[in-house]
Amino acid sequence: MNGLNEAQLAELAALMQTRNKALRQEIREELLGMDKESPRELAGVLDQGDEAVADALVDLEAATIDRQIREIRAIEAAQKRIKDGSYGQCIDCSEPIGFARLKAYPVAERCVACQEKHDTQYAHEGAPTL
Repeated sequence: MNGLNEAQLAELAALMQTRNKALRQEIREELLGMDKESPRELAGVLDQGDEAVADALVDLEAATIDRQIREIRAIEAAQKRIKDGSYGQCIDCSEPIGFARLKAYPVAERCVACQEKHDTQYAHEGAPTL
């Protein structure tokens, strides 16, 4: 059992729904902005240095959209957990995730203790190596 009452679940579901809509709108605006004018035109590319800055802007926009999409997927996964009754239960220890944690981070899959352990174990995962 997740230890959450119906009012808490409804509050968390509403938070996720609001954030989901905001993220989708942000992505829509980013894509429309990218479509209207190229980053090179926005940066006023005049030489190779300017072109490098324009390329960095493109990469930054793509990274922002990627982060937003990952957050949407996390929200959708949390909404699925609400439907199947596993929301609010730690995926590692099966203990309830505290309401305060879920309110701060509604897509949390782990309790604080297990998240800290996970972060310590996988801190360097995905870090570039030489």
